[in-house]
Amino acid sequence: MVKAELVKRSPLRILERSIHGSLPPGSLGAIASRKGVGKTACLVHLATDKLFQGKHVIHVSFAARTDHIISWYEDIFKEIARKRDLENAMTVHDELIKNRVVMNFSQEGVSPEQVFRSVRAMISDGHFAADIIIFDGYDFQSGTVEDFEKIKAFAAELGLAVWFSVTLPDTATDEQGVPSVLGAYLPEIDVVITLTPTEHYVKFDLIKDYEHYPQEDLHLKLDPKTLLIAEEDE
Repeated sequence: MVKAELVKRSPLRILERSIHGSLPPGSLGAIASRKGVGKTACLVHLATDKLFQGKHVIHVSFAARTDHIISWYEDIFKEIARKRDLENAMTVHDELIKNRVVMNFSQEGVSPEQVFRSVRAMISDGHFAADIIIFDGYDFQSGTVEDFEKIKAFAAELGLAVWFSVTLPDTATDEQGVPSVLGAYLPEIDVVITLTPTEHYVKFDLIKDYEHYPQEDLHLKLDPKTLLIAEEDE
């Protein structure tokens, strides 16, 4: 399969249709679940899909190490290439990694402005025309709404779409299905998706879609073995 056909047939087109198109510049999306369910794998698959489209991705990790993230990118690319029988896979791989940057910060003691300066330097001084930023491992319990507002303003200023992973400390939600840990941040978040493990796979639910709260099953699943997102009937 050629790259263009692979992009067209990706199950992530279902997600885009559900939120009326890809997350636009200046918007914030969140993928939320309990620890160990597959948030980072989802974000990496989402980022890889953007890379296949020729987009530039900055993956900001707040984890202590980033080697596992690089491994996830490699593993997910290999699985996609194998499953879809991608033509010239290694050539495509080499093209994609040029458009991906992984950055690492400790959230404790590091201000949003310090993160912004590093991202700005990568974009301007490094001539890296980023389209999307992944914030992986951001601790919403220790963060502040003020800092989050700064992140959204920064995304709008630079024309970046931003996806967050959200680790849920419990299963508590409000009456609209929004995880309680996101309550204070909700005005700044445009899209909220939750991941729920079932017996054989992880299911996706669209909780917030801008001004709407559909609590809708997206009919997507995450395969815990391959880390790939697929349609439920695949």
